[in-house]
Amino acid sequence: MRESRSTLGRVVMVMPTYNEADNLEWLVGRLRAAEPEVDVLVVDDGSPDGTGDIADALASRDPRIHVLHRSEKAGLGAAYRHGFAWALAQGYDVIGEMDADGSHQPEELHLLLDAIADADLVIGSRWVRGGSVINWPLRREALSRGGNAYVRLLLGMPVRDATAGFRLFRSATLEKIDLAQVTSTGYVFQTDMVARTLHAGLTVREVPIQFVERVRGQSKMSGAVAAESMRSVTAWGLRERRRQLAGLRPARLTRAFSRRA
Repeated sequence: MRESRSTLGRVVMVMPTYNEADNLEWLVGRLRAAEPEVDVLVVDDGSPDGTGDIADALASRDPRIHVLHRSEKAGLGAAYRHGFAWALAQGYDVIGEMDADGSHQPEELHLLLDAIADADLVIGSRWVRGGSVINWPLRREALSRGGNAYVRLLLGMPVRDATAGFRLFRSATLEKIDLAQVTSTGYVFQTDMVARTLHAGLTVREVPIQFVERVRGQSKMSGAVAAESMRSVTAWGLRERRRQLAGLRPARLTRAFSRRA
């Protein structure tokens, strides 16, 4: 039975930052205006540009804004794991993630909140029907589409945008997949979390969003980062195929997946 949005409980969006001083106040303000009942957790990896100080100032004025300070830049996955663990300890019922550069529009968060009512993980997807990207060169779009196609092929999961970073997890989902056992630190963390959710037999939905390329600050994505992610996916895929051939575990990913377009 579909759960009412009003019964979702406490929601927090986790937002890792590194040198986002130009974007943070603007983006958090939009998020608080769009979804006043949603809390915000900024996880700053010791930004030298003062991002952490801006986050502290925002938190001092708004009790729904929280900040975790980390001593060094240790990767996107590491920041999310830290933020998720904090949110679980604080008793949040729904724990989300979004970029701090403005590429994920807070005004579209309601789409994910509606979908989590009958899902365990919701992904704001660029590559389902109705999704789009703004101001991306063709090469960047081809890289993302191709990378996601490779993930589907190697890991056997029918998710169109497994690398997306605009998401909502139920806290029970993070507990069931045992967050403490996740070791991914970089951008491949996103794919890892989808695979673990599906392997646990949980429901994943994708909803279309409009992804907007950042207009301020420096992107953290690079060719080296993408290549490292693909190496990890290749290793996981080969291991999964060996397990299937050995009859150790049946493929369960497709049965747990549902897409909403």
